[in-house]
Amino acid sequence: MRLIGILGGVASGKSLVAGQLAELGAGRLDADRAAHEVLHTASVEQSARRRWGAEIFGPDGRIDRARLAKLVFARSPGAAAERKYLEQLIHPEVETRLRRQMEQMAARGVPAAVLDVPLLIEAGWDELCERLWFVDAPRRLRLERACGRGWSEEEFDARQGAQESLEEKKRRADAVIDNSGSPEQTRVQVERLWRCLFG
Repeated sequence: MRLIGILGGVASGKSLVAGQLAELGAGRLDADRAAHEVLHTASVEQSARRRWGAEIFGPDGRIDRARLAKLVFARSPGAAAERKYLEQLIHPEVETRLRRQMEQMAARGVPAAVLDVPLLIEAGWDELCERLWFVDAPRRLRLERACGRGWSEEEFDARQGAQESLEEKKRRADAVIDNSGSPEQTRVQVERLWRCLFG
């Protein structure tokens, strides 16, 4: 089974492309969902409470992702260390879950899987991928989309600043998908790349 990794900037449209690939027959590995599940395991919650205290927990007693994000994406000297700690805490279990999903997909005869994860290169998961596709969109458009999700420009810049540079992601990519137009225009490109892989 082939694994396609999706790269791109914040709010570039990676999830749109992953969804379009799923419609074409690819299995979808959602690392964000896996990370959400891992955050709610007892061992991770205990480690997080020891590290950051009760302030990152919501009224339901579970880790509040928005509160945690403010901590690890803050514009402060210590934020990078906190982010690194979080990655070391959850990434191994996330990778285990993703590998299990891949094995199940391969057993069902799924021809390819798409890996949709914000920190694909940073986590080292690009090494698992046979193909890396970069989803491109101008900053203005990406910021507009992020603001539509309720983010501020400062949050957008902080998230982008925590990732590998766009130039490096594009350099590593096997193909670039222009997502500055309509979803239909993006789909034409996705279908062309899919045909190149599977005929």
